[in-house]
Amino acid sequence: MYARSSTIAAQPSSIDSGVAYLRDEVMSNLPQIEGWVGLSLLADRASGRCIATTAWESEAAVQASRERVRSLRDGLAQSLEGMVQLVEEWEIAVVHRDHPAGDGACTRCTWVQIDPSEVDQMIDTYKATVLPEVENLEGFCSSSLFVDRATGRGVGSTVLANREAMDNTRAMTDRLRTAATRRAGAAVLEIAEFDLAFAHLRVPEMA
Repeated sequence: MYARSSTIAAQPSSIDSGVAYLRDEVMSNLPQIEGWVGLSLLADRASGRCIATTAWESEAAVQASRERVRSLRDGLAQSLEGMVQLVEEWEIAVVHRDHPAGDGACTRCTWVQIDPSEVDQMIDTYKATVLPEVENLEGFCSSSLFVDRATGRGVGSTVLANREAMDNTRAMTDRLRTAATRRAGAAVLEIAEFDLAFAHLRVPEMA
């Protein structure tokens, strides 16, 4: 399984318009593209930073969809009154879902860097040590790990039920992250928290 994430610098006041565009326009077009299996939108309503992610059955499907998705991405950026800052493609290495996220769910993302030769070790560490801990967090819904084997970049994401759970688990997550990245030999590049503004995912369990 693979994914494409598009980071958009949006106007915070236009995030609801972007969600409506996803629901009305993007969701009526993506199912027609072979290999598509999901869509989500993370939104920081304070800064306007949004990350739209599409999931695909194969690397070939990601490559074949690039041009068709481009116009949808540009339309999303326009609906958000923003601009596309970054487009990245990933291998989906881990997905574990306890239950679907509901309204008010939030996502904590951690971007890391590791030597490309150690990516498999990072995946093993995530499965063996991170997942058993995070699934016990208050409000846990799901967790995933995306990797770019060529560059050694990765991003781990945990979805929690609401903002209260996000706040209450921050200190525990910091301790887990420190231990896991030290064990894997990974450097933390960035940590960010978002509202899970839209989620329509059919990615199977991969843990």
